[in-house]
Amino acid sequence: MSEDKPGWFGRLFGRKGAEKASEPPAEEAPSPDEAASLVDPASPAEGHPDFATAADDVAHVPLPPEEPAPEAPARNTVPDVVEGADLMPIEGQEERPPAGTAGDDPARGAEPADTTSQAREPETGEPESPDEAPASAPDIQPVDAAAALAFDAGAEPQREPEARGWWSRLTSGMKRTSSNLSERVTGLFTKRKLDATTLEDLEDALIQADFGVETATRISDAVGKGRYEKGISPDEVRAILATEVERALDPVAQPLVIDASRKPYVILCVGVNGAGKTTTLGKLSLKFRAEGRSVMLAAGDTFRAAAIDQLKVWGARTNTPVISGAQGADAAGLAFDALKQAREAGTDVLLIDTAGRLQNKAGLMAELEKIIRVIRKFDPEAPHATLLVLDATVGQNALSQVELFSQAAPVSGLVMTKLDGTARGGILVALAAKFGLPVHFIGVGEGVEDLEPFAARDFARAIAGLEKA
Repeated sequence: MSEDKPGWFGRLFGRKGAEKASEPPAEEAPSPDEAASLVDPASPAEGHPDFATAADDVAHVPLPPEEPAPEAPARNTVPDVVEGADLMPIEGQEERPPAGTAGDDPARGAEPADTTSQAREPETGEPESPDEAPASAPDIQPVDAAAALAFDAGAEPQREPEARGWWSRLTSGMKRTSSNLSERVTGLFTKRKLDATTLEDLEDALIQADFGVETATRISDAVGKGRYEKGISPDEVRAILATEVERALDPVAQPLVIDASRKPYVILCVGVNGAGKTTTLGKLSLKFRAEGRSVMLAAGDTFRAAAIDQLKVWGARTNTPVISGAQGADAAGLAFDALKQAREAGTDVLLIDTAGRLQNKAGLMAELEKIIRVIRKFDPEAPHATLLVLDATVGQNALSQVELFSQAAPVSGLVMTKLDGTARGGILVALAAKFGLPVHFIGVGEGVEDLEPFAARDFARAIAGLEKA
């Protein structure tokens, strides 16, 4: 074998035969016939080189500097586990440290740096370098007792040190409606003259917020009066909007007055499913008790078992007695019994819950009429107030609810709930313009404090996105 050609071991690992391994002792070469019998050219044994194609194997030859390296790795790439295998120190020769280390002597010449990918583990007792020092333990701060209590699943939630006022809760609850209107108004009246197209766009924005066609037309006419073909700022438009909304709502903003001469003062609560009747009665009971009045609750929603339990929870929370029956019991008979017990106990206010019913179901509306007839057999003037609870999220459907419930029951006032869940809070303006019924309370959340008497000015400025006057 020629010494200037790499051997099979060198070609296998991509090296030339510069560092030649010791060759085994020569053996007697077999005869041609014996060699042919040992190796079958048609099916070479696995792992044996094919010397016929060895000269064509040039994968181990490095590419010239001007040629770019192939993207795929060469098939003879040296594995990490064997790279530098023949750089181990030779027995009998002095081992020198690699170039650049502290023990390197410049006079002795530089040794090639160790390129082995395996990191060297320090021997026992060998000091570690500062870079290899373990990270210090994390600085664990003591947990505040109040913060720990907040994460305790069984702990009572911590209340805010200072409860928010009604104006803050109102503006937060009306944020979706006011933001929607402010964005539309700002886009319409920024760097634009007031023309017919702009006024039509404003009217469309108000109708989409459920203000109703009549109110939207009146507001757009007020904005354009004396300002046609002139510039107007978004703040001026919001101020006009607040003024017109207050003007429409001021006649219907009436508090619920309890006549102390009538004991008990009977309040009947009606509305569709999910409007919030039971929750509203629970909140009203708390308000009346805070005024020093005695209150009794009647669980007249006998169709829904959860409504009976829900009213009992409110009764326990407000320390209010609850008159209830079994699920499916006659609601009219239960209302009669509750009125009788409230009269005997000298209760100031009796709040009667009813089952939710769709306004277009004649049979359910007939049952509501039956409850009123039975109550009037005991007290001809009862119920003294009939509150229709409306869900603000239903939009224009609230108009048909007021119309049909007023035909079945003597609706005396409205309670608008869930104003925080809609961007179309203008429905209250449309109701006032069409029916003129008193609006006693509005709700902007699930909390007890989120139901308050209705004030036209506060509502108008909140829906226009203005500060409190």
